[in-house]
Amino acid sequence: MTHRERAEELFLAGYNCAQAVFCAYCDVTGLEHDVAKRIASSFGGGMGKLREACGAVTAGFAVLGMLYGDYDVTDNKMKSEHYARVRALAESFKEQFGTINCESLIQGIANAKGTDPAERTPEYYKTRPCIRFVGAVCDILDLGV
Repeated sequence: MTHRERAEELFLAGYNCAQAVFCAYCDVTGLEHDVAKRIASSFGGGMGKLREACGAVTAGFAVLGMLYGDYDVTDNKMKSEHYARVRALAESFKEQFGTINCESLIQGIANAKGTDPAERTPEYYKTRPCIRFVGAVCDILDLGV
């Protein structure tokens, strides 16, 4: 199963966008699934439904941190290389969708605002484009940003 397929499966099982992406990469990050699920839990809905940065994208950043963030904090060259990967992921996502802002990505969808998550019903999955964002982040990561 690809990372994209795993992330989409998790999203359809009720995981938020960030959890779906971050948990799909447990095979390469070395994190236990339950730990990854907890770490990413706050980032869904554009950071706790604040509708800021897309949770799938921020989870992608976290995957990059797990894979490339173990450098000496005083090593500016390594830090710059790491930040370049983060920017590359964001730019690739923006090329496809125009933004990494959750509110803009789901503009016009009922229950987009507010504090409570929407129930995961068949109608939810029909109207939400989020599974596309989850899959796109996985594709970008797997291309090796």
